[in-house]
Amino acid sequence: MRLSRFLSGIAVCALSGVLAAVISLPAATPARADQTSLRASDPSVLRVGGTYVSVQSTGGGIAVRQASSTAGLASASARQVWSDTRGLGEIWAPEVVRDGGRYYIYFSAGRGAAHRMYVISSAAPDSGYTAETRLLLPDDRWAIDGTLFTFNGQRWFVWSGWAGDTNVEQNLYIARMSDPVTPAGSRYVISQPRESWERVVGNPYINEAPEAIKDPNGQLHITYSANGSWSEQYCIADLRLRAGGDPTYVWDWYKSNGCLFGSNRATMMSGWDPTLHVNGPGHHTFVLLDGDIDTSPPAGPTFPLMFHAVPKGTPYEWANRYWYTGSFTWWGNTTYRRANVPGSNTDTGWSIKFFE
Repeated sequence: MRLSRFLSGIAVCALSGVLAAVISLPAATPARADQTSLRASDPSVLRVGGTYVSVQSTGGGIAVRQASSTAGLASASARQVWSDTRGLGEIWAPEVVRDGGRYYIYFSAGRGAAHRMYVISSAAPDSGYTAETRLLLPDDRWAIDGTLFTFNGQRWFVWSGWAGDTNVEQNLYIARMSDPVTPAGSRYVISQPRESWERVVGNPYINEAPEAIKDPNGQLHITYSANGSWSEQYCIADLRLRAGGDPTYVWDWYKSNGCLFGSNRATMMSGWDPTLHVNGPGHHTFVLLDGDIDTSPPAGPTFPLMFHAVPKGTPYEWANRYWYTGSFTWWGNTTYRRANVPGSNTDTGWSIKFFE
């Protein structure tokens, strides 16, 4: 955590590197990152009361774990709640959401260009799930990493997908939902991997694993993973919707000017430090009450986070990814800059600091 527990994060986006000149502190060996024993990828976790609920792909199905802490999830028994009895193909990145007291698990299934989003639901977290239903997303293109959230009374679905039928790049798309299983209207692109720091590793270049959260000003953020998940350049970045902005209008979204959580200094946003203990942190989950962004934390303290990464000193391979427990805090007065596009070139507001 380094010094995060007593920093408010308000109006201190450039504080990194200045502390040593202001405060004299003895040198200390950084604590080891909170690696769980779960060798897996793509964590999705929410809190219901005092219970933490996680979902994960088991290859041919989906399993749920429950524990009294995020750290306890790895040792909790995994209960299979859905199996791919129809042979849909690869089962990727399930996301658990709670809406109207019911649990919904969204996941991608398919082979190659056939990957599409599906959903199952239940009144209980670990049993009684329905058969899978394919989400009829607008344009019916390759789609992965989708999740549901509600913002300003409207349900939204955000995911990573292709513009066409070939794997040129992975963009982030958003669409309205009339209920948790029914998309409504068109899809809208909100991010493409066009910045130099998110094009270090490609073929294809990617924006994926979007996660919604609301900052202390009530503004919507979509954090996401960039650069290839097969590389230690994998990292987490941020999209911030301008105050009063339209979630479907791409130029109302402002992108962080670099990674906010990553292991390579060259791609980090100015004022953000690379990780000490892990390589390629990504595909994270904000551990929110009921998974509801209206329970997003206030400014000040740190709050739970889970992500996957590979321990430093270990070859960066998918098989070496583990779930980690970490934390995050809001970081105030942070300006995101852009050029040669419609709208203002700058937007200042809350950003996010992530900690191992």
